[in-house]
Amino acid sequence: MEYVYSAMVLHAAKQPVTEESITKVLKAAGVKVDAARVKALTAALEGVDIDEAIATAVAAPAAAPQAPAAAGPEDKKEEKKEEKKEEKVSEEEAAAGLSALFG
Repeated sequence: MEYVYSAMVLHAAKQPVTEESITKVLKAAGVKVDAARVKALTAALEGVDIDEAIATAVAAPAAAPQAPAAAGPEDKKEEKKEEKKEEKVSEEEAAAGLSALFG
């Protein structure tokens, strides 16, 4: 992630986004630089209009998660019964655990 950030910093500062400049920024930030990653990043950014890419990314709406299907009355009754069973079991287990503490 810091590799992409370094390219964005350089772009914001109106500096050329080159392997050398990205390496300098990363070293200045104390990052151990992987030359292959720097090379891959500059190759990926070649011919890309960064301003347009940023504008497009910000303008693109995130997909809203779909709401689960509404449960019918029968489904709700079954869920309540299951919850009561779970609560009852957990209460019994708790009581058994407490009795073990006091002998």
